[in-house]
Amino acid sequence: MVRRSKHPEVCEVFSFDQDKVQRLKGEIGVMDGLSEVFKVLGDEARTKILFALSQEELCVCDIANILGLSVSTVSHHLRLLRGFRLVKHRRVGRMVFYSLDDQHIVNLIHECLEHIKERR
Repeated sequence: MVRRSKHPEVCEVFSFDQDKVQRLKGEIGVMDGLSEVFKVLGDEARTKILFALSQEELCVCDIANILGLSVSTVSHHLRLLRGFRLVKHRRVGRMVFYSLDDQHIVNLIHECLEHIKERR
C-alpha cells in the first residue's frame, strides 16, 4: 500500500532506502551526548565565557569583570564547562587560570561566529 502525503514539505510517496537507513542508524549512535553539549552551549553566559577563553587564558575574576557577572556565577558556569571537558584550568600559586580544553572548541566557536556573520 502506498500512502500519499498532502504536505508539500514531505515526499508524496512513503518509501525509504533500507541501506541508508541501516548505515545511518549505526552511525547516529556515536552522537549520544552531543545534544547535551549543545544544551550547555545554549546558555548565553557560557558561550560568552567560551568566546573570551578562545581569545586568551583568563582567571575567574577576569571573566566575571568582562561579563559583568559575579565570581560565584562564573565559577558555577566554569564548573559545568569543565564537566563537559570544554575548558581546563591550571593553578599558579593562589590563582586559577582557565582556557579552552582543546582546538576543537576553538574551531567550534569560530565556525559558529562565521555562520552568524554570514547571516547578517
